[in-house]
Amino acid sequence: MDIKDIIFTFLKTKGTVTTADVVGKTGFSRAHAQMFLKNLAAEGKIVRLGKANQAHYILASKRAAAAAKPSKVRKIIANRELAEDKVLSRIKEESSIFQKLPGNVSSIIDYAFTEMLNNAIEHSESDKIDVLVTKTATDVRFSVADRGVGIFNNIREKKRLASTMDAIQDLLKGKETTAPEAHSGEGIFFTSKIADFLTLKSFGKKVVFDNIGQDIYIKDIQSSKGTKVDFVLGLKSKKILSDLFNQYTDESLQFNKTGVKVKLYNRDVDYVSRSQARRILAGLDKFQTIELDFHNVETIGQAFADEVFRVWQTGHRDIKITIKNANENILFMIKRAQA
Repeated sequence: MDIKDIIFTFLKTKGTVTTADVVGKTGFSRAHAQMFLKNLAAEGKIVRLGKANQAHYILASKRAAAAAKPSKVRKIIANRELAEDKVLSRIKEESSIFQKLPGNVSSIIDYAFTEMLNNAIEHSESDKIDVLVTKTATDVRFSVADRGVGIFNNIREKKRLASTMDAIQDLLKGKETTAPEAHSGEGIFFTSKIADFLTLKSFGKKVVFDNIGQDIYIKDIQSSKGTKVDFVLGLKSKKILSDLFNQYTDESLQFNKTGVKVKLYNRDVDYVSRSQARRILAGLDKFQTIELDFHNVETIGQAFADEVFRVWQTGHRDIKITIKNANENILFMIKRAQA
C-alpha cells in the first residue's frame, strides 16, 4: 500500500495519525515517515497539532487550521512607522488567542494592548519593542517591553519633578501625559482600572495595580533599561469597557434603535488622542449609524481622526459614521484620515 494511502486510512479510521503510526505500519524510519507527513502538511492536506512527542496530524479544514494556530505569540518589532492596530491584527491572524473569546474580554484586550503599545511607540524612543500575547486556561495576558527612556524617567524629566517617586505619584493621579498636544493621558488610567492586574516596571521600580485585591503598591526591583508593561484579564471577567468609560465621561449620547448621536463638546477638552477616540466609540458597534456632533469643537488631532475614520471604520464597514457641525479644520483632518 502507498504510504499516503496508509496515512489517509489512519485519518479516516482514527481521525488522527502520528509518526509512530506510520513507522509501525510501514517499517520505515521515523525520519522517512516524518518527511511524508511534513510534505502532506506543506501541501495543505493535513494539519499538525502539538509539539515534539505530542505531535499528531489531522485532515486539513478551517477548524483544523484554527486549532493549529498557537495560543502564544511573541514579536520583536522595529519601532519605525509602527501602527499598533496593524500589529494587533497580525497577532489575531496568526494565533488562536482571540478565538471564542468573550466579546467583552476581546474588546478590553483590543483597547489595552493598543494603548500600551502606542505608549511604547510614541514615548519610549526605543529602537525595538518586544510584545508577547498569551491565552491560558484562565486568562489572557500580554506584555509590552521596550529599551527606551523609561516611563518614570520620562515623566520626571518632562514634568521637571525631583524624583522617581514624584513621577510615580504624578502617574497615579490619572489622565496625566508628557505630550498633552498629542495625548490625553487616558491610556494608562483606563487600562489600570480595567485590568485584573497591571504592572509597570522601569529602572528599579515596579508599580502594581491589583484590581482583584483592590490595591496599588510600589516595589523595588532589579534595575533594567526601558519600560515593561504586564497586563492580565480573566477569561470569565464580567467587566464592560464602555461601563468603565461611562463612569468618567460627560459626552452627551442620545440613543435610538439603530443609531446613536454623540455630542462631543466638552469645555476645555481637545480631542487629540487615540485613547479619547477609543473611549467614545466603545460599545457603539451595535448601532447601524453613528452621528458625531462637533458643535463648538475647534479642532481634532491626527491620531483621533485616524482612529475614528480609518482604524475603527475599517473594522466596522457596515456602520455609517456621519458628522455634524464640523468646521474646516476638523473636515481637513477627517479627509486626511480617510485618504
